[in-house]
Amino acid sequence: MPDRTSDEHPGMDPRAGFDIAGRVAIVTGASSGLGTRFARVLAAAGARLVVTARRVERLEDLAAELPDAVAVAADITAEDAADAIMAAALNRHGRADILVNNAGMVNIAPALDFDPDRFRREIEVDLIAPYALARAFAAHVIGRSGAGSVVNIGSIMGTVAGGKLRMPGYAAAKGGLHSLTRELAAQWARKGVRVNALAPGWFETEMTGESWNDNAFAAHVASSPMGRGGRIHELDGALLFLCSDASSFVTGQVLQVDGGWTIV
Repeated sequence: MPDRTSDEHPGMDPRAGFDIAGRVAIVTGASSGLGTRFARVLAAAGARLVVTARRVERLEDLAAELPDAVAVAADITAEDAADAIMAAALNRHGRADILVNNAGMVNIAPALDFDPDRFRREIEVDLIAPYALARAFAAHVIGRSGAGSVVNIGSIMGTVAGGKLRMPGYAAAKGGLHSLTRELAAQWARKGVRVNALAPGWFETEMTGESWNDNAFAAHVASSPMGRGGRIHELDGALLFLCSDASSFVTGQVLQVDGGWTIV
């Protein structure tokens, strides 16, 4: 991997910074939705993949279609999950260069109906598990004096309230993830590890699919400045930017891809 601390002029090909060919990328929550798309996009850009999720059959099917990929069935909240995922990356590829912390869950319920145990579980999945994996990844990158990029998948709910949608656990976790992104970025900025967050707006996925059949939700989405939800390919460019050297001077940022939702 080239030395990305050099001041040497990189040349005049504006596409070169987006090149991630040969790098090793870990994608969590890869068995469905955005995680599957993220894995395919990174593989299409030349990365070697480590994909992880709980649903083994789906995960193995995905790994089988990607070149040089390994599937790791894991519950990311398990105590040894972060170490097991990193070990799989090192055993198969000898390194890890990119971490996409995508795995998550969401519950829609008013706060008075959302008991602390359910709230705690959501925090474990959406905030504590990404922290554990980011630590394990950063320790590896720093230990080999390399360079790496962490992309935490946040949400517009980490920036603004859900309005008519009630999701206290998700909002708290994603708000925490955005703040954690900035803190880890500050701590690791001089150690070769960049940490950013990609915060999607309303995208139709398996996790949100039922909501899209609700007229009130459809009206909610249509009230955004662009008047529609996102199309899944509209996250591809932002993902590649944050994972690659195209964003080599970007860290601690939350990139909202939301059709303007958070600007009004």
